[in-house]
Amino acid sequence: METKEQLIGGEFLVKDIPASDIFTIEDITEEQGMIRDTCRDFIAAEITPDLKKLDDHEDGLMRQKVDKAGEYGLLGAGLPEKYGGMEVDFITTMLIADNLGSGHSFSVAFSAHTGIGTLPLLYYGNEEQKQKYLPKLATGEYAAAYCLTEPDAGSDANSGRTKAVLSEDGKHYILNGQKMWITNGGFADLLTVFAKIDNDRILSAFLIESKTEGVSFNPEEHKMGIRGSSTRQIFFNDVKVPVENLLGKRGEGFRIALNILHVGRVKLGASVLGGMRVAINHSVNYANERKQFGRFISQFGAIKNKLAKQAIKQFSTESAVYRTSGDINTLAEENIKDGMEKGPAEIDAIAKYAIEAAILKVYGSEALDLVVDEAVQIYGGMGFSAESPVDRCYRDSRINRIFEGTNEINRMVIIDTFMKFIKRGDYDVFGAGEKLLNSKDKIQRQKGDGTYFGDHLAQIKNFKQVAVILLTAANNELKRALGSEQEVMMSISDILIQLYIAESTILRIQKMEAANNSNFNLYKAMGDIVVYEASQIVRNKAFDATNSFAEGDLYDALINNIAGLVKIPKMNIKELTRQIADKMIEENKYCF
Repeated sequence: METKEQLIGGEFLVKDIPASDIFTIEDITEEQGMIRDTCRDFIAAEITPDLKKLDDHEDGLMRQKVDKAGEYGLLGAGLPEKYGGMEVDFITTMLIADNLGSGHSFSVAFSAHTGIGTLPLLYYGNEEQKQKYLPKLATGEYAAAYCLTEPDAGSDANSGRTKAVLSEDGKHYILNGQKMWITNGGFADLLTVFAKIDNDRILSAFLIESKTEGVSFNPEEHKMGIRGSSTRQIFFNDVKVPVENLLGKRGEGFRIALNILHVGRVKLGASVLGGMRVAINHSVNYANERKQFGRFISQFGAIKNKLAKQAIKQFSTESAVYRTSGDINTLAEENIKDGMEKGPAEIDAIAKYAIEAAILKVYGSEALDLVVDEAVQIYGGMGFSAESPVDRCYRDSRINRIFEGTNEINRMVIIDTFMKFIKRGDYDVFGAGEKLLNSKDKIQRQKGDGTYFGDHLAQIKNFKQVAVILLTAANNELKRALGSEQEVMMSISDILIQLYIAESTILRIQKMEAANNSNFNLYKAMGDIVVYEASQIVRNKAFDATNSFAEGDLYDALINNIAGLVKIPKMNIKELTRQIADKMIEENKYCF
């Protein structure tokens, strides 16, 4: 069997990888395709007809839909068979998140149940806890929720005030506190609750059944979007939690919370794909039906440009999502071969790709926002009507830039995690950066070989050189203060995001060429535009960062090298976008 190269988390900055060694959506198996189709059938039959009823909070309806997903086997897909699950691999769970992501509020309820609601137990629970609860979560007999956020503890999760005190007889923890923004809070049976024991500095985690005496709920929150999802405040007043319901070890709660956030981020990157697909299809359908000035609006260049931009965001996000999914899956399977159980094997793999997880979360949520915004614009005045389908798309999209840590937090996570990996010796970014910066000559710009892939991959190597010198220079100049220079960190993060997305997209297209994929020229057009736009963003963000911390000779060296490394390629964007849009208009859907 041929051995494929795999980059460890963040290593994409300092190493290149052949297209044949990455995973793409085109690589899914026939069985995975059947699961994908099951998800799409479920949304079409069970969710789409009842979207308004769900938004109106028809009593018990969302819980019924979660139960129905259990009947389809979707709730337990990623759980081991011994707990009633299907034990599919990580790629398949991402495929499920992708294709249920078109379910609007339902996708939020589903993700909360199967992700942050169930995975802490799967990853950190003992065997007795798993046997007690996982089979019920797999079928939908129990619904799950995750209780971390408090009124004064949002992004700073460890500052929460919920407290647990051991009872005199040592049999219970007495828990008091308040949690807010709890998804599935109105119908969850099992709560994962984070609290500090006694005067501990670090959180612990507990499994609490919602019917336990002392647990109470505020009414449903009225939200801008995802209106159908149940979101409540939950109060804990002298709740007696059996000591055996401590999840993991005492003081391990903060670690559990952080690792579950990594999972949530990578899964969100997949779920936004379903949301984009729906909004794009609405856009194409409407553009092909609406006439102005005697022509369908799909025939106007301005509308074609919007449709193409939507498709490119979908395609580029998908490219990165499945590349990362394949990497995590490979590492998880290696862990299992080395003797780890499925849960710990996956959480270890996901933690090692924390950088990529944050990238997917940021890029994917912002891509979805662009797609739904353009959908409303294509609909024009009708798009602003609550009667149009894109109204719900627009409202429901906005939460994704806040979920799983705001995008600002995630941009800083990208840099913080890179610094952590660099300093523990995972790869030598600073050594490479010092070599480039100390060169007496201008840094050599990578030049392509005149071929499509040679030129684009050379441009991406130049993006990497820019990121390396900026990380090195910022670390040298700002040292410990770098963490407080958030504007600099976010600019460098944007460069890292762009180069990872661009590389993932171009490698996917290169792999498509090897497979003689149809519509290949249209995929190349999308790759052209991804690299073109990335070049503009990398150049501008590099200038922004440099202007924010560099002075004197360092400033001159950085500015000159950035200008030399990142050239904006010449492309006829008008013609490229028209080619992409024309195919979608012909097919009357997103067809890539």
